[in-house]
Amino acid sequence: MFKSTSTSLILIGVLALIIGIVAIAWPGVTILALVIMFAIYAFTDAGLQTMRAFSSRSPGPVLGHLLLAVVGLAAGLFALAWPAPTAYVLVIVVASWALVGGAAEFFAGFQAGESAGTRALFLLSGLVSFVFGVLLFARPGVGAVTLALLFGLYALIYGFSQITAGIQLRQVGEGAEPLSEPRDRV
Repeated sequence: MFKSTSTSLILIGVLALIIGIVAIAWPGVTILALVIMFAIYAFTDAGLQTMRAFSSRSPGPVLGHLLLAVVGLAAGLFALAWPAPTAYVLVIVVASWALVGGAAEFFAGFQAGESAGTRALFLLSGLVSFVFGVLLFARPGVGAVTLALLFGLYALIYGFSQITAGIQLRQVGEGAEPLSEPRDRV
């Protein structure tokens, strides 16, 4: 679609900056967008489970896939009908992931065979992730807004890095000679 990699990197960066600004300026819209994306995922999964049910040759998998399709459809409808509780559940899932992942990283820091610096990084990142999970569990409403703001901050950083990479690639490309054209020899 785009003729140069640098142009596509810059455009991706600009898009990420716009998304980051929207996420930070309107965190409620960002949370609602995540809930809608979850609903779309649930509906898509329900459709795929239905297709799998009718492509099965024995009755056992048919019933299982149809049950999963009904659960996916119900989850999608619930998300659209009650977005606030859905956002709450999504925060609880992220909090659980942060707690379990943080604990695993923390205990990985005590494994033998790693350098002291690597062990320290495991311990620190595990501790930060664990504390983040605890804070999300303690204040899930604030946690949802915090997740939206963190997403916006990430999008801004990512956008700036993509624009910078595109500009650097463009500068390198302008100074280099094309490889396909022969040089003039005197």
